[in-house]
Amino acid sequence: MDLLSRLLSLMTVSGRLDVRCHFGAPWEITHGVAGVREIHYHILLSGEAVLEDADGAPQPLIAGDIVMFPGGGAHRLHDGSGKPPVPVVKRPGPAFEIAGNGASGDAADLLCGRFLLGAMPDRLLRDHLPGRLVVRSAAADSSEPASGSRLARLIGLMREEATDEGPGSESLVGHLSAALFALTLRFASEGSQPPHGLLALAARPRLQAALSAMFERPGEPWTLDQFAALCNMSRATFVRQFQDAIGRSATDVLTEVRMTMAGRALVETSAPVAEIGESVGYQSDAAFQRVFKRQTGVTPARWRASGGREVGGEECAVG
Repeated sequence: MDLLSRLLSLMTVSGRLDVRCHFGAPWEITHGVAGVREIHYHILLSGEAVLEDADGAPQPLIAGDIVMFPGGGAHRLHDGSGKPPVPVVKRPGPAFEIAGNGASGDAADLLCGRFLLGAMPDRLLRDHLPGRLVVRSAAADSSEPASGSRLARLIGLMREEATDEGPGSESLVGHLSAALFALTLRFASEGSQPPHGLLALAARPRLQAALSAMFERPGEPWTLDQFAALCNMSRATFVRQFQDAIGRSATDVLTEVRMTMAGRALVETSAPVAEIGESVGYQSDAAFQRVFKRQTGVTPARWRASGGREVGGEECAVG
């Protein structure tokens, strides 16, 4: 199984389209901090925009760009004119809201939604993807990864369903959104500058054996020496290459993989907490409880009782 498939196998991802926006300049979309296990996304179908957030300088966007926020940070999209935005009028559609401002300036058409992760600790995702990820599907040509053209076709399908809502459109767009998540990550990992974190390891085939062991046999008492041996490296070389690749140690990643699997098992099964801890490598129930709380902020019992749910974040403000 490839690295992206392993990562996605730990996550139950669904998608939701919240609003389609038809704007003339000047316009603005602001988003507060995302809820736990929510990742906001925007697709610029036509026109141009400027993205601003705390994770970098303002970034111009063009038609076909997809921007998602794995870090869950607040952000702002606007037309770049610097003028006060024209007030927005919203109307409900059969499946999602339609927003427009009636302004006569340069037009922009966007789809705004969110990816929803299932009941799992989201640290593995937050720590191994950039705070914001911008993918340019429209730039795909013969020299780009094939997933770029697939992204463009997928966006076209989403646009059609969002424009001509028919029976089942809400469900269909949700499924397309979930596919968008996986395909965007694939395209990003195949690009010339893949995101940091686990996806960056796709370019490090010598480290794949250690990653496979983490995902396939999390219950074994792994050591750095064992990981190094699997990769046919010395311990020092393995530690250095792993750290250089993603900026984190192999033991940190192993812990995150284990806690992600444990979080899902706590919600999806009725197995005793100690048994789940043992299945991910902890012979001591106290040690498992301590590490799980450090990773998630709650005890395993509380996590299970809440169904893995946490308090949500702020809503999108269009206008």
